[in-house]
Amino acid sequence: MMFSDSYKILFDEVKIGPLVAKNRFYQVPHCTGLGHLRPQAEAEVRRIKAEGGWAVVSTQETEIHPTSDLSPFPENRIWDERDIPALRLMTDAVHSEGSLAAIQLVHNGYHSMNQLTRAPLLAPSEGSLHAILPRQARQMDKKDIKEFRIWHKQAVKRGKEAGFDIIYVYAGHHMTLPHHFLLPRTNERLDEYGGSLENRARLLRELLEDSKDVAGNECAVALRFAVDEMQGIEGMQAQEEGREIVEMLRDYPDLWDVNVSGWDNDSITSRFEPREGYQEEYVKFVKKITSKPVVGVGRFSSPDKMVEMIKNGILDF
Repeated sequence: MMFSDSYKILFDEVKIGPLVAKNRFYQVPHCTGLGHLRPQAEAEVRRIKAEGGWAVVSTQETEIHPTSDLSPFPENRIWDERDIPALRLMTDAVHSEGSLAAIQLVHNGYHSMNQLTRAPLLAPSEGSLHAILPRQARQMDKKDIKEFRIWHKQAVKRGKEAGFDIIYVYAGHHMTLPHHFLLPRTNERLDEYGGSLENRARLLRELLEDSKDVAGNECAVALRFAVDEMQGIEGMQAQEEGREIVEMLRDYPDLWDVNVSGWDNDSITSRFEPREGYQEEYVKFVKKITSKPVVGVGRFSSPDKMVEMIKNGILDF
């Protein structure tokens, strides 16, 4: 491959925990509309990404349990061992092109719908369904939290069995149970999982510890985290709590995948946000805190902008 010396940095190898990514191009988790309903098509989409040169290629949301059913939306699933063969199609396809495969594990808490499973909605505190249908979530008790941690560990184990190299803990976009525990507006608990920031972050820290234990030296553990939205409001107070979370957990994950919340802000269309690297002002503090590699997004299309972000110590991927 011939390219200007000024762009060579984009093709550096980067260490992620026990693994090495072959360059700095990282396809973060994003939905395709294929998921568990069309696993062969899903695998081929990801293979084409890897063929194009991406060092890491991720799944979309992958539900860890029937209490996080997003039907009729076709996300991936890793509810039990029967889901492993479909996911193996994707990892085999990505590996065939020499790239690393990542899986984004998710429990959507009160953002779930459970129309198929009819399971009760789970949340840190009682609240109405954060979606299109009128339902009520119940507050998780200590037994529920313990079971949730077991479900997550089982999903990490299945992710390893399916051949994934990087396994995500996901706390962002207002859509996941760990994020709901972090947010005061959705967490009104009075026990050790509520109140102070340290308490609200307890479950996230436990999930990272659990995931690292199960992953061992075979897989890397990534944390996808919305750095800008902690209080449910805009402004400095929200960003300060986001920074405190990064400081608190700085070296727990092998990689930080940072973005803004909610999903509509993170995925805003170019009609309303044409700037390249528009999330820089929100995420630029992360690499100053952690020693681990950082991946970010923001409509990057210019290699000059990409090189600038790397040389200025803002992003690694």
